[in-house]
Amino acid sequence: MSTQTTHRVHGATHPAATGVWIALFSSAVFGISGSFATSLLEAGWSSGAAVAARMLGAFLVLLVPTLLVLRGRWESVAANWKPILLFGVFGVGICQFAYFQAVGRLSVGVALLLEYMAPVLIVLALWAHTRRVPRVLTIAGTVASLAGLVLVLDLTGPQRVDPIGVLWGLGAAVGLAVYFFVTAKANESLPPLVLATGGLLVGAVLMFLLGATRLLPFTATFGPVGFAGFETPWWVALAGLVILATVLAYVSGIMAARSLGSKVASFISLTEVLFAVLWAWLLLGQLPAPIQLLGGVAIVGGVLLVRADELKGL
Repeated sequence: MSTQTTHRVHGATHPAATGVWIALFSSAVFGISGSFATSLLEAGWSSGAAVAARMLGAFLVLLVPTLLVLRGRWESVAANWKPILLFGVFGVGICQFAYFQAVGRLSVGVALLLEYMAPVLIVLALWAHTRRVPRVLTIAGTVASLAGLVLVLDLTGPQRVDPIGVLWGLGAAVGLAVYFFVTAKANESLPPLVLATGGLLVGAVLMFLLGATRLLPFTATFGPVGFAGFETPWWVALAGLVILATVLAYVSGIMAARSLGSKVASFISLTEVLFAVLWAWLLLGQLPAPIQLLGGVAIVGGVLLVRADELKGL
């Protein structure tokens, strides 16, 4: 291999390696959302109100830096209204709404398992689009990741299963798959910050419309909440949900998807469930079971197999 080729390969793989770390960071901060949300829900917030406040708050935080990035170049927003709308409606709004509808009929673990079928939907969609059968490593990684997800969610014991709930869960998976397809598409005219801000605004508007039509209950309280063993004002938990689990999570998630592609990024996103378990252990004292730790190992193994398959195809 010539020196020129070596430099080219190194130049191509370095951004991808960085993308893996960004994707893991995104999963880690997405995973903490459950701990912040739990404190609000236990204090009397409805899930719809918490999600709507999360999206609107994140939009407001990102608005000023987004305006600075645009510097009046509103034509880039007008030219990219379709991905922004798709991201906001499906990747943010419908994904969240369908998941909470599923939780109303299913056990949380089953609902999460259905939502995180998104990587499988992406593999199937790419298969249908390219008409190429997935390679052995991708198939093995898919099976390992899904098996690990089942273990992390610890679905032992009685589970509530309802056909309508299953459809809502699959709807959340479709929304999540669209999120990865939209965010993975390279687009120099649409910075990740602008896509995240526009999508969060669209998602927030959609959630408030659902609340106004009473399809989604809206209840909020403004007293102290319990978090990490301490009593804190409600806005502290909401600020953590907005800044860490939404602003940083969505922006870094878009950056990772553009670097890695929809398939690899979606598989790495499965680690969000593992991070959620770990955050619940650290912040809420909910100790993960050995079976969940074993599931985490399986998820990581599956991600490595899919990533190895991608590198093999370069």
